[in-house]
Amino acid sequence: MAKQVKVTEYQTRVYTLLQQIPKGKITSYAAMARALNSSPRAIGGALRSNPFAPEVPCHRCIASTGFVGGFKGDWEKVPSGQNQDEKLKLLAQEGVRFDSKGMLVDKSCWWDDFKV
Repeated sequence: MAKQVKVTEYQTRVYTLLQQIPKGKITSYAAMARALNSSPRAIGGALRSNPFAPEVPCHRCIASTGFVGGFKGDWEKVPSGQNQDEKLKLLAQEGVRFDSKGMLVDKSCWWDDFKV
């Protein structure tokens, strides 16, 4: 029997929005917050506990500065950076590249054409 995952109404809204982001594109916590009339921190909180990753692609959300940020609640070097490495790998497989400092290389990857 499959385990049922419980998410809040807000998380459902965030995860639904995430599924609009095309492969090879990224968005920011701020852009998602604008689309949902919310806050970047609230978006981050929902993404931190995304039980459907990577199928619901929270790896496609990064900081508005272009920094890759965390993945699954883990930031670079905390405790191991393993999750950030996984996020970078998933994005690289989609053609989104970052420099050695974790900054987005190709600004044309930004996307925020959300339909709410």
